[in-house]
Amino acid sequence: MNSADILHTKSSSNLNNMQWKFNGWKGRLLSVVFLVVFCNLVAAQKIGDPYQILGVHRKASLPEIRKAYKQLAKEWHPDKKKVPNAESRFVEIKQAYELLSDTERRQAYDLYGITNEDEHMYKQRHDYSQYARFSNDPFEEFFGTHFRTQDQDITLFHKLSVTARHFENNIIEKSVHTPAVVLFYTDWCFDCVRSAAAWRRLVDALQPLGVTMATVHAGHEAGLARRVGVHGVPCLTLVLDKHVYVYKEGLSSMPKILEFIRWKFPYKMVRPINDGNVESFVSDFEDNKVKALIFEERPNIRLRYLITAFHYRNRVAFGFVDMTARGTQHARGRFGVQRHTDTMVLLKEDSAEPCATVSTGEIPTQTLRQLISANQMLTLPRLSEQSVFDTVCPVEWRANRRRLCCVLLCGAGAGAARDELRRMARAAPDRLQYAYVYTHKQPYFVQALANGSGSDSSKMDHRIVIIWRREATRIQYEWLNETWPSCAHAHCWADAASTQPDLLAYQHKLNETKRALEQLIKRLLKPTEVMAYETHVQELLDEAAHGPLWRAVVKLCEWWERALLALKTHHAVSLASVLATVALVLCAGYLIQYLVRVEEESIQRQKEERRKQSNNKKNNNEPPPEMRLHELRAEKYNGLVRLLKPGCRTIVLLVDMQSRVQLLSKFHKIVWPYRKNKTLLFAYLMVERNIEWFRRVLQLSLGGAELRVNARNCVGTVLALNPHRKYFCIYHAKHPECAKPHKRMSRMTRSLGHALDPEAGAFIGFHTDLSSSSGDDAPEPPVLLQENLLDGLENWLDRLFEGSTHRYYINYWPDMTTK
Repeated sequence: MNSADILHTKSSSNLNNMQWKFNGWKGRLLSVVFLVVFCNLVAAQKIGDPYQILGVHRKASLPEIRKAYKQLAKEWHPDKKKVPNAESRFVEIKQAYELLSDTERRQAYDLYGITNEDEHMYKQRHDYSQYARFSNDPFEEFFGTHFRTQDQDITLFHKLSVTARHFENNIIEKSVHTPAVVLFYTDWCFDCVRSAAAWRRLVDALQPLGVTMATVHAGHEAGLARRVGVHGVPCLTLVLDKHVYVYKEGLSSMPKILEFIRWKFPYKMVRPINDGNVESFVSDFEDNKVKALIFEERPNIRLRYLITAFHYRNRVAFGFVDMTARGTQHARGRFGVQRHTDTMVLLKEDSAEPCATVSTGEIPTQTLRQLISANQMLTLPRLSEQSVFDTVCPVEWRANRRRLCCVLLCGAGAGAARDELRRMARAAPDRLQYAYVYTHKQPYFVQALANGSGSDSSKMDHRIVIIWRREATRIQYEWLNETWPSCAHAHCWADAASTQPDLLAYQHKLNETKRALEQLIKRLLKPTEVMAYETHVQELLDEAAHGPLWRAVVKLCEWWERALLALKTHHAVSLASVLATVALVLCAGYLIQYLVRVEEESIQRQKEERRKQSNNKKNNNEPPPEMRLHELRAEKYNGLVRLLKPGCRTIVLLVDMQSRVQLLSKFHKIVWPYRKNKTLLFAYLMVERNIEWFRRVLQLSLGGAELRVNARNCVGTVLALNPHRKYFCIYHAKHPECAKPHKRMSRMTRSLGHALDPEAGAFIGFHTDLSSSSGDDAPEPPVLLQENLLDGLENWLDRLFEGSTHRYYINYWPDMTTK
C-alpha cells in the first residue's frame, strides 16, 4: 500500500467518525440550533414589504404610518394576542415602522428596495454624541472660567442640536400644540459666534414659556436646510402648526423676534372681551369648549398666555380682558378680579361660578397648564371629533380596568335630557364618563351602533348606550332598554310639591330611567360581565371643520382685519409706506400709459394729414415718381461703368430696334421693386450699335479666344456689371443657370458636353472655333419667343442679390466706340 492509499484511508475513517458523531441526539440538536439562528439572522437582515405589513399606501404620511403602527401594535402585542406567531408578527410590525419612520431608510427602500442599514449602502451620519448635550462644557473643564467668553461661546448650539429625523418626527409633529424655535448654524461661522449671546437670551426668555428651543447644524443636515429654505446662517425659524416660518432679520433685536412669533399665531385665537360680549362668551358652550378668561392691565395679552392658549385651543376657548380699557368694569366685577394682578378664570357649562381661578402678579406657565389640564373637558362633553372621543372614551383592553362611556344620542334641542345627564355626571365614579352625541352630525357613528345591534337607525333619538373601547376601532356596547324621557315644558325640573300631572309623570319616568341606568352601569363595571354587542367604528367627523371655500373666505377676512389692526399699531408706518409705494407705482404707470396714448394719437393725426396730402396730390394729377432707364453708349459709358462708385452695380438689358418696346416695358416692370436701391443703376444696350463691345467683354472673360457673335441671339440678355471688382453676371433664357438654378455648374457641363468649356458662351448662339468643329451632332436648341425671353429674370435677380449666381471676371473694361 502506497502513501496515497494510506492518506485516503485515514480521511475516510475521519469522515465516518464525524458522520457517526452527528448522527446522535447531540448532532441533531446542534443542527436545529444552527438552523434557528440562521433563520433569525436572515429574518433580521431582511423584512417583507413594510407598506403591506402596516397596511398603508406608498404615499402615506408620517402620522398615517404612526397611527397604523399603534393600532397593529396594540392588536398583535404578545401579552394580548394569544396566538403562536404573535411575537414574530409584533417584531415584524416594529421593524416596518422603524424603516418607514426614518426618512432616509424609507427613501432608500422606495428607490432601491433596501431594508437594512449596511455601511456600504448608507452614508455615515454625524455623531451628535460629541456635543455632550447633557454634560458640562469641556472648554470650561480644561481651562476654567477665566479664559471663557460667554458672548462668543457656541457650546449651547451644540447642546441643543438635533438631527433631521428628530426635527421631522418630534418638532414638526408636536408643533400642533407646542411651538418651536429652531436655529440653523455651522461651526466656522463668525455671524453665529456673534449671535451666541442673543440666542442664549432668547432661550432663557422662551423656554420657560413652553417653547421648544433647538438648533440644527446646517452643514451636517444640508437636506433639511434646503427643504426649510434656509437663506444663510445663522437662520432663525419658527415651527408652528406643522408650518415652518423663516425669520429674515438678525438676532440682535429681541422685541422684533417676539413680535414675529406673536404675529404667526392663529388670528383671533384669543377673543377680546368687554362688557358687551362677556355674557355671550361665557354662556355659549355649543363649541364644546371650556371657557377661560384672562384679565390683564395691558392692551395686549402676554406671550406666555398666548402660547398656553395655543396649546389648549382644541379644548378651551380663551378670552382676553384689558382692564385698562373702557367697558370692562362689569366683566371685572362679575368675577371679583382685583387690579394690578393677572387673573385667569375657568368656566364650565354646569355653573355660572368659575370652576377654577388663579390670580397673581404674573401667572407661571406650569401653574397655567396644571390648572387647565385638570379642567379641560366639560362636565358633559359632546363627541364632536375623534380627539374628544379618545379623551372621553380611552382604549382599555383589560377587563378588570375597563373604562365605560355613557353616551346620550340626541338632537340639538334636547336641553332637558342633557341637563339631567349632566347632574349624574357630577357624581360619576372614576371609571365612568358621561357624554352625548348629535345624531345628525355623526351619522356614521350612529349607523355603526345600529348595525351592530340590529336596531333601526332612525329611532335613535334619546337612546343611552354604554361603550367599552377595547381597541381603537372596535367597541363593545350595550343599550339601555328605557329611552331617556323628554319634557315639553320650559322648566321641567319642578319641586316635589308640583301637582301638574304631566310633570309628575315626567319625574316618575325620569327616576325609573336613572335607576335602570345606574344598575346597568354597576353591572357592566364588573370584570366578569360581557357586553351584548360589538361593532367596528370609523373616526368621528370633525364638526368644526369647514370646506375650502369657507376657509378661503375666512382667510380673506383675517387679512382684512389684520390690515385694519395694523393701522392702529406701530405697523401703520410700514403699511402706509407699502400703500404709498403701490399708489406711486400705479400713478406712474397711468402717466406713462397716458403719454403713450397721446403720442399714438399724434402719430395717427400725422398719418391722416399725410394721407390727405397724398390724396390731394393725386387729385392734382401730379406725375408719380418714375424709374429712369439709361442707354449705355459711349457718351455715358464712364458714368455707368468705369467711374461707378465701389459697391454699386449697373443692370443692363440687351435689345434691338425690333424688340425694344416690348422688352423694355417688361424689364421696367420686373426691376421696379428695386428702384429705391441707391446702389443700382438700370440701363439698356442696343446690340446693333454696340455688338463689338459685348463681344469684347465676353472674349476677355473667356480667355481671349475668338468668338462669332449672332446679334439676334443676344437680344434678351441681362448683364449685372460690377465695375469696381471687374466682374459681371449674365442672364439669358438659354443659360443653364437660368433654366436649372440648382447645381448650376455641373448641369451646365452636362448640357454642353465634356468637350466644350461651360464658360464658352455657346448657350446664347456663339461659339469658339474649337466648339464649331465638334458641334455637328449637337441637338437643336428649343425655339424661344420674344415675349418669353425675360420670364426667369425675376428669380435670377433674387439669386443675384443673394450672391449665388456665377461671376465672370475680366482684367479691364474695354472701350466703347461711337459709330
